[in-house]
Amino acid sequence: MDMYIDYTGTIYGSILGLEPNSDVDEVYKTVKEEFQSQFHLTVLDALGFNNTYTLAIDKDLAKKYNIETISDLCKVSKQLTFSPTLTFMERKDCWLGLQKSYPIQFKNIIPIDGSPRYTALTSHECDVIDAYSTDGLLKKFDLKVLKDDRSFFLPYHAIPIINERIEKEFPEIIPIVNQLQKYLNEDVMVDLNYRVDELKEKPKDVAKEFLVQHQLIKE
Repeated sequence: MDMYIDYTGTIYGSILGLEPNSDVDEVYKTVKEEFQSQFHLTVLDALGFNNTYTLAIDKDLAKKYNIETISDLCKVSKQLTFSPTLTFMERKDCWLGLQKSYPIQFKNIIPIDGSPRYTALTSHECDVIDAYSTDGLLKKFDLKVLKDDRSFFLPYHAIPIINERIEKEFPEIIPIVNQLQKYLNEDVMVDLNYRVDELKEKPKDVAKEFLVQHQLIKE
């Protein structure tokens, strides 16, 4: 394998074993330097979207309690039921750390793995779920994504990683891949993921159409 995409938060926390850090620039710099020194791999520019953890609620609930941020949620959380994934409950950069950064306490916590937690939310079996900020289901269910106003969650910026062979033999690839950041962001990725997850389009077809649309490749 010559190139793959990973997330800064995954590398920083899971691979390098470092404590949670919400400083975007510091996390990226550390990941880039450590991957070069430890593995002789080169990290390219971030692709332009942050697939971090977030909390999501129904828009009617957000309107009822005027909830825009996680701090706003904390004011009414004792009245609400939270249904995160089991992974979210167990990670120190998720629920375990979130409680230390925010005064958040729920009436009930009922973990539900996978997409069923979205249907539980829309059927009012729960009030709050965890999500990734680029989940296509956020669009399907038209949910309100809450702002992490205390910058607790690790940045999960998508980054291309290449090995030394590619860097030496095909350096022209680097500026080509780096230009993707001009076209990608969280909203774009939600739309693209929605087409794959909900509309069942093939990933390669969605990707090709996107690249052609922005004149990055020809038909």
